[in-house]
Amino acid sequence: MATPSALVNVMIEAARKAGKGLTRDFGELGELQVSKKGLADFVSAADIKAEQFLFEALDKARRGYSFLGEERGLIEGTDKSHRWIVDPLDGTTNFLHAIPHFAISIALEREGAVVAALVYNPATQDLYWAEKGKGAYLNNEKRLRVAARTRLEEAVLATGIPFLGHGQHAKFLKELHQISQRVAGVRRFGSAALDLAYVAAGRFDGFWERDLSAWDIAAGMLLVTEAGGKVSEIDGGDVLTTGNILAANLELHPLIEARLKAVT
Repeated sequence: MATPSALVNVMIEAARKAGKGLTRDFGELGELQVSKKGLADFVSAADIKAEQFLFEALDKARRGYSFLGEERGLIEGTDKSHRWIVDPLDGTTNFLHAIPHFAISIALEREGAVVAALVYNPATQDLYWAEKGKGAYLNNEKRLRVAARTRLEEAVLATGIPFLGHGQHAKFLKELHQISQRVAGVRRFGSAALDLAYVAAGRFDGFWERDLSAWDIAAGMLLVTEAGGKVSEIDGGDVLTTGNILAANLELHPLIEARLKAVT
């Protein structure tokens, strides 16, 4: 059984409590779906409420740390060496449609490097966490390892499809064509944070997507590397800056990368 540090316990406690609020709100979606009243506004309010709770809980536990969140942007703290990177509800569209596949994502950056990470799905109560140099875990029981598959023909990959007004749809279709004809399957589940957690857990063999935000991927990146995988920027830049991410085990990573680079 893995024992989280005091730092990770702070993150776990904040995520579980914020998750209770999301679970309550998620339970009300059925009535809203029927009435069709204020559905998008309701989900937006749930998102904002969860981030406010996380901000307050994390700030209380670690005074002065900066905070980068999806809803409120960057709040500079007095401690310039630490920054929380938080997505209070990754998978908003799933949440909006009462699909129980969404997550709270929390990462702590120290001197520009992510050192602690958590991805939590309140609907299933699966909690993935990692600390730099100490491994990645599911709840407090199972150490995570990336999948051992080495052939693309056996691999199942995850991705995200650019939606209306977001991302490069034509480029995505070319990348999908390059990859889908060479792998066992491609899945689109709608939460980058959980996709990366699934790569860390060996459920997916790899994940790629473009134009994500830092709060979508910061926690998942550490989960994958601490589970023995590799994370890179598709075009060679900084992942948290561009949001163009490729994650897989050490054997499949260069094979997937070659297919992506074959896109013209």
